[in-house]
Amino acid sequence: MRLEDLGVKVHHNLNLGKLVEYSLKKEGATLTDTGALSINTGKYTGRSPSDRFIVDSPSVHDKIDWGKVNVPIKEEVFDKLYKRIMGYIKEKEIFVFDGFVGADKNYRMPIRLINEFAYQNLFGQQLFIKPKAEELNDFQPEYTVIAAPGCLATPELDGTNSEAYVILNLEKKIVIIGGTRYCGEIKKSLFSVMNYILPFKGVMPMHCSANVGKDGDVALFFGLSGTGKTTLSADGNRMLIGDDEHGWSNDGVFNFEGGCYAKCIRLSEENEPQIWNAIRFGTVLENVVLDENGKPDYDSEEYTENSRAGYPVSYIDNAVEAGAGGNPSTIIFLTADATGVLPPISKLTKEQAMYHFMAGYTSKLAGTERGIVEPTATFSTCFGAPFMPLSPQTYAELLGNKINKHDAKVYLVNTGWSGGGYGVGKRMKLAYTRAMVNSAIDGKLDNVEYEIDPIFKLAIPKECPNVPSELLNPANVWADKANYNEAAKKLAKGFVENFKKFKDVAQNIVDAGPIA
Repeated sequence: MRLEDLGVKVHHNLNLGKLVEYSLKKEGATLTDTGALSINTGKYTGRSPSDRFIVDSPSVHDKIDWGKVNVPIKEEVFDKLYKRIMGYIKEKEIFVFDGFVGADKNYRMPIRLINEFAYQNLFGQQLFIKPKAEELNDFQPEYTVIAAPGCLATPELDGTNSEAYVILNLEKKIVIIGGTRYCGEIKKSLFSVMNYILPFKGVMPMHCSANVGKDGDVALFFGLSGTGKTTLSADGNRMLIGDDEHGWSNDGVFNFEGGCYAKCIRLSEENEPQIWNAIRFGTVLENVVLDENGKPDYDSEEYTENSRAGYPVSYIDNAVEAGAGGNPSTIIFLTADATGVLPPISKLTKEQAMYHFMAGYTSKLAGTERGIVEPTATFSTCFGAPFMPLSPQTYAELLGNKINKHDAKVYLVNTGWSGGGYGVGKRMKLAYTRAMVNSAIDGKLDNVEYEIDPIFKLAIPKECPNVPSELLNPANVWADKANYNEAAKKLAKGFVENFKKFKDVAQNIVDAGPIA
């Protein structure tokens, strides 16, 4: 498809300076005091799950795990909106970026982004993998994403839920996005595509960040938005492979992206210096309040708690340029438990790892999705249900096989509340969480004494370097032990009820969960 043949004015692969200039002149963007491009996405400041659909075409019908997350939409609905969006962009100046998803050349996917807005095209350039000049010769995209926020749907006529839509056509290999200016929809749609494709190639796709130590030891950090993937993987003593989306092949881990998409709410130079220093010229800053001098107020929630910064991974001083590493030796599951009953760190057996991976428990934090205004308990399969088109068992079995083959250690880390639930307790200090994670990766928890939680069956270390021992068992820091037991049993029941939705799961996996 050549847009020029349709009479469209197209800007192909503009450099970041040109994209910034265009966005400043015509799209209402501003520059921060450090040179980052600041934009506001308006009504949609997070993903809109109720507006995401997958086309129910014959070649994919029997492969997709249809339900509340993977919602089917008819081919004729897609065709009508596709025709409309193509007609819409004919009247616009359009920005095109050609690049790749996947750092491993054996599995990477060539993509084309077609954007109505220059800032979204800049976001794509910074978040995905830029090709070398010679790779653009005769470039042929496998998947195309068309993002035209100004092209709205009419729900009563189009069969959508609102004026916004994100529709994946896995048969035609096209994604169309309209009605929403939130950049995260672009990257997450392509993440969903990779999650669909890679398991058929024996590769485990993962919603996780990854880093590597000086000795080549790779660690993975699974978790939903706001649980700490980006923050904890950005470690000054380790090299960053990537902050959000990876594949795990027989050769090791590789980043899907060429950039990072970090949350900015309450960002500080002291706690997160690498992210702080990455917000400079070329970075796209979403929904952050600026003062009259262009200085960001990262503590402000005026627009949303889900303020974001998109920047290339090269803006992190100790990033792995190749975007790849060996097979992981440590896996961290991150949860932000709003009930305050899960231990800040616990060691999992392989069966427990598969159970908690399938459960994907956390608390959605305010602003990460439309309508979320305070922490809300949720179970998100594989720590990324909104992006997993196949059955949960497909991904869990891949994980179990990888743990077995590479003897990986798995820990569950609670970055949420301690001493009580949301509104009563306090969120675990980042310094303590970092100390626990570092101890797990460095092997300092391998030989300490553990105690087993009687409700969740989790192995809790009795000591951890640089962490007060009394914090390690959550029961110790609740003022009212009866209230703790009640809250713990309530959460355990939630786990058990949630797990009933999974069919044909091996009994040893079911038994690895909490006692209701």
